[in-house]
Amino acid sequence: MKVTYHKAYSSSLHRDMEYKIYGHQGKPVLVFPTSCGRFYQYEDSGMIGELESYIDQGQIQVWTCDSIDEETFYAKNKATDEKMKRHDQYDAYVKNELIPSILHESKENNGGRTEKILATGCSLGAYHSANMFFRHPQFFDSLIALSGLYSTNRFFGEEVPPSAYFHSPLHYLKNLEEDYYLNQYRNSKIIICTGQGAYEDLMQSETQKLKEVLEEKHIPASVEFWGYDVNHDWYWWRKQIRYYMDRSLTVAQC
Repeated sequence: MKVTYHKAYSSSLHRDMEYKIYGHQGKPVLVFPTSCGRFYQYEDSGMIGELESYIDQGQIQVWTCDSIDEETFYAKNKATDEKMKRHDQYDAYVKNELIPSILHESKENNGGRTEKILATGCSLGAYHSANMFFRHPQFFDSLIALSGLYSTNRFFGEEVPPSAYFHSPLHYLKNLEEDYYLNQYRNSKIIICTGQGAYEDLMQSETQKLKEVLEEKHIPASVEFWGYDVNHDWYWWRKQIRYYMDRSLTVAQC
């Protein structure tokens, strides 16, 4: 497997950001880490190993990026607006710096063919992947979100602050009427999954709410609730990512 490490200064964040690329060609996959996670977490947790056959066969090329959650949602002694201003900067980094690099390299490695990105992540990484997917559908056509939250309620309470509204999918999707966004969602492959075991209660609730919003907007999606033994941990996420990646790629090739 070809693996490369990258470190570059971000003009959006005014700091260095790191990421790794796994594979030589295939559909670009952007992975967001769990809470306060780093770019190497996905590999260390066995997820790259679970996807190794897809990577080696050139079906997917995986980018694992850094989070800055300790400067945003988990920042101490910061006001909400200050946290969300920093999160806006992270969004700008992904949109304006990381994604263009992904698309450029993907085009180079796939014979000049431009292909949209599959976003994925587990836990808070599922939130990040879903938020990026729904905010910027011009770059994405697939989502695999595992055990995620889809609002900012956990961090700021039931009344979403104005500065957080457009980063709280359950809120902005419910009120979204623009065909530009809705039509792109409807032509994408959306997979949302959570377990029903330990530490998945809040994820079950928000996954159910997201399911209802997507149905109201006539957005096709596979929203699945695994068994009561399926806990909020890497053991199950490894099983889920292989199962759903296989489904996603099979559908894409039909």
